[in-house]
Amino acid sequence: MARNTSIRSVEQLTAILNSVPTAVIVVDGSGAMVLVNAQAEQLFGYSSTELLGESVDILLPYRFRAGHPDMRAGFMCSPKTRPMGAGRDLFGLRKDGTEFPIEIGLNPIATNDDTLVVSAIVDMTERKRMEARFRATIESAPTAMVMIDQTGTVLQVNAEIERLFGYRREELLQRKVEALIPERFQGGHPGQRARFFTSPEARRMGAGRDLFALRKDGTEFPVEIGLSPVRTDEGLFVLAAIVDISERKRLADATLQRANEALERSNIELQRFAYVASHDLQTPMRNVASFVELLQTSYQDRLDAQANDWIRRIVQSVKQLQTLVRDLLEYSRVDSQAHPFEPVAGREIFDAAVALLESSISACEADVSCGDLPVVTGDRSQLVQVLINLIGNSLKYRGNDPPIVRVTARAHEGNWLFAVQDNGIGIEPRYRERIFEIFERLHEQRLYPGSGIGLAVCRRVIHRHGGCIWTESGPGRGSIFYFTIPQQGENGHEQPG
Repeated sequence: MARNTSIRSVEQLTAILNSVPTAVIVVDGSGAMVLVNAQAEQLFGYSSTELLGESVDILLPYRFRAGHPDMRAGFMCSPKTRPMGAGRDLFGLRKDGTEFPIEIGLNPIATNDDTLVVSAIVDMTERKRMEARFRATIESAPTAMVMIDQTGTVLQVNAEIERLFGYRREELLQRKVEALIPERFQGGHPGQRARFFTSPEARRMGAGRDLFALRKDGTEFPVEIGLSPVRTDEGLFVLAAIVDISERKRLADATLQRANEALERSNIELQRFAYVASHDLQTPMRNVASFVELLQTSYQDRLDAQANDWIRRIVQSVKQLQTLVRDLLEYSRVDSQAHPFEPVAGREIFDAAVALLESSISACEADVSCGDLPVVTGDRSQLVQVLINLIGNSLKYRGNDPPIVRVTARAHEGNWLFAVQDNGIGIEPRYRERIFEIFERLHEQRLYPGSGIGLAVCRRVIHRHGGCIWTESGPGRGSIFYFTIPQQGENGHEQPG
């Protein structure tokens, strides 16, 4: 009865093992095979009757058989579930004598009579073929490629990596990828790598930034890097494709330099033309104005009202044209008659501007004052012109109350931030950019005379000084014009003056 129960148990176990999609062989402590499922028969080409009772060594290539009994004995001394030969290439031997790569998982089972070992065997032929194909694809790629794990350890490189970086393959394998990165970037790289593995997707590395790589000889070169996650049974890896863009960058820099030189020549020619044209226009305009005024003075009583009105309009138009030419000449002088930069006290700039605007300030009973202003490095005359234009606009575009104009400055992000604030009529937000364009006017000439060049001059001057200018304003609530000038001098800061 017990024997029949035992037979049924074996039959049931065999049926269970035959339903498993993996080849399974059960061996006893001596290495003899006691159970073999159908998948193992198919994998090795033997029938179960040929294998049962035989040593499992017949399924191993001859070169591995001598050492297998010791390995089996070592496992039986401390039996526990584990992969066999972890880190080594294992092979099986079919009945027809062909070898094939395998992976083996071992699981001990204690019985009343003995400890049995269940071996699950997986044919790795297709995976090995795919891995070989993958390695061949990487190796033959015309782009330098390196594969790393989550610790940054280099697992695979191709020939192009060796050529590009000057290393032999064995010098890079199992080394940290930071060896290929300039020292100044190495500190931040582990964090960037961790972020990529947290959200792995194919993308360019450092998009929008200049990336550099480091050769074995210590030289740096600009690169573009594409990252691709590679998911395997062993975990997640990243494959980096690295392209040397030195030549592309050199050509781009050369093209940009030529474009800049051409633009500079064009600007110089345009400035020279504007200066000469506006300068040469002044004499004939003065003559026209003089003769028209002489005509008005000498013949006013002899002409009718219509003629006198025409003369008045001619005089007014000539004066407007003179103002326009004068302002155009001022605009062209920003570059054509620029002076070298030098330290100049902000209070000195303010006082000079106020002195030149004294009659206008008195005429509208304006209150113009300033806070502590720093010493800045720049073109004194041009900076005076900026304050003249900004304070002058505050006086011109005043409201019903006497103008109040306050000039202040403070340090901000490596710059001196100047502010010219008034209580005037203000500007609609949609015009905040437009007002800095040359010849742009928001009001009729008869209401607020001018050429529309003053703020364009301010922007040109501030840009020449490496700063920027903008406004915050609204209708009926005054305006604040801001402009920046980079801080320079000792420790990057100037002292207020």
